[in-house]
Amino acid sequence: MKLFKFISGAAAALALVAGLAATEPAAARDRGMSPGAAAAVGALGGLAVGTIVGATVAQQPAYAAPAPVYVAPPPPPPARVYVEEEPAPVVYRERPRRVYVERCSTERYREWVPGWGWEYRSRQVCN
Repeated sequence: MKLFKFISGAAAALALVAGLAATEPAAARDRGMSPGAAAAVGALGGLAVGTIVGATVAQQPAYAAPAPVYVAPPPPPPARVYVEEEPAPVVYRERPRRVYVERCSTERYREWVPGWGWEYRSRQVCN
């Protein structure tokens, strides 16, 4: 398993370097480096990167439980503070006048009218 990871990482790095090396010769020639030397430097760099990637991947176990996470308990609720309130100021007012409300109702009744007959009438009765 570790060997497979190392080889796959190295192959990926080598493919990356090979792709970059195709465009590199003109720039390498400008700096005074031959195309073969540029390819060799690229390949060595790719192997180095592949080794580093493989080493970091190999350090982590394949099936390991996640690291425990410790969460601080919530803070205690704030303390309740009771403040004694001052009594309300005494305010003197005039006594309200009494208002008398009349409750009235309408009463209907029948009354006999001579020569005419029964007639309905209404009157207002107040308490």
